Amino acid sequence: MGDKNGQVVTDGYSPEDGLNQSGCKPDVLIDKETNSLIICDLTNRRVVRWSRLSDTTQGEIVLDNIDCWALAMDDQKYLYISDMVKHEVRRYQMGDKNGTLVAGGSGRGKDFNQLSGPIQIFVDRKQAVYVSDNSNHRVIKWNKGATEGIVVAGDQGQGQAVTQLASPRGLFVDMLDTVYVVDMGNHRVMRWPKGAKHGTIIVGGNGPGEEANQLDNPVGLSFDQRGNLYIVDTMNARVQRYSIEWTVYDG
Repeated sequence: MGDKNGQVVTDGYSPEDGLNQSGCKPDVLIDKETNSLIICDLTNRRVVRWSRLSDTTQGEIVLDNIDCWALAMDDQKYLYISDMVKHEVRRYQMGDKNGTLVAGGSGRGKDFNQLSGPIQIFVDRKQAVYVSDNSNHRVIKWNKGATEGIVVAGDQGQGQAVTQLASPRGLFVDMLDTVYVVDMGNHRVMRWPKGAKHGTIIVGGNGPGEEANQLDNPVGLSFDQRGNLYIVDTMNARVQRYSIEWTVYDG
């Protein structure tokens, strides 16, 4: 904390397909067990692993021919990947090229067995998968082995009411199954307790802007162990930190 300068750990944007290059990277996760980054390389339709060791000069392909947008890993080291073209989420063991369907997979749509733009995912300790179903303006939960999902936020059409979302993005779920979601189109972050019919605005919601109480097209969020909330505030080119009351997810 406090550093003003970052360190490049993989290449910058490049449309080339060499293993020392990658294109648009909508999501990255850290695999602590192997001390590596797992990266969605959307431009090249692949998922790449990149060691965090300082002498690393190229990555290795984990999966290819996939339109990856989001990644998650559970405590059993299964990798979850959302596919924006197939509108589905699959679970993979390392080395598995086919995976197991865990959400969607019935084509694009708004039925409970469908997704439309699964843009972010979160996996809890029971291997339930939460999906920011972007174009359906909802967050939907798929329990392990389920053939359809359960709406846990939104699904009331696109809008600004506290019962609605507009293009939801970043996602986090705590140990009480409270959902925290970046409501990008409304420039806010919302909290939805388990079973709630409406959410509560916890950050933003004051229109797009650069003031401390405003966001402008936020896309991601994360918590640290002290309960600080970090928000990627895209159009303001900044990351903001907030202190809120929450219950840590110990996954």
